[in-house]
Amino acid sequence: MRIWNRYLRMIVKPFFEIYRRLCPLKYARFMGVNFGENCHFYGPIDWGTEPWLINIGNNVYITNNCKFVNHDGGTLIFRKDIPDLEITKPITIGNDVYIGTDTFVMMGVNIGNNVVIGARSLITKDVPDNSVAAGHPARVIKTTTEYLEKLKMESIHLGHLKGKEKDDALREYYKYKK
Repeated sequence: MRIWNRYLRMIVKPFFEIYRRLCPLKYARFMGVNFGENCHFYGPIDWGTEPWLINIGNNVYITNNCKFVNHDGGTLIFRKDIPDLEITKPITIGNDVYIGTDTFVMMGVNIGNNVVIGARSLITKDVPDNSVAAGHPARVIKTTTEYLEKLKMESIHLGHLKGKEKDDALREYYKYKK
């Protein structure tokens, strides 16, 4: 029986890894993540061991290699003395949120509405509405209004284009030759 379980894992694990990469929204829903409309998940995302405790609003973008941690695994070393010791908390993400690449979101965190999280951030505390947060651990560095003003000043105005049309426009803008 033990060897059968090993062979089964050898088949199932690669299947789920491919499914996670090719169909990130379907995989997240299969894992139990609760999310609203117009959500976009890019690349592999680690939803942790309690994905059903993750609640995500509408118009949320979560990028490559983000990780969600709903529990404190450190409790394990104390369970010999306190067998029922458990620290597990939900994670809530509001509407209109962007979470940058390689970000860790820790248990019990609430990320508000209209929030941008910088790449490689460690979110250990709540992030209020209308904020840009970044760092390790993350802290609010500006408002989304300030961020938008900076974006408008620096924009190259190609965001409406897609695919090859955008690539060609970028090559032309930066005078890049193939």
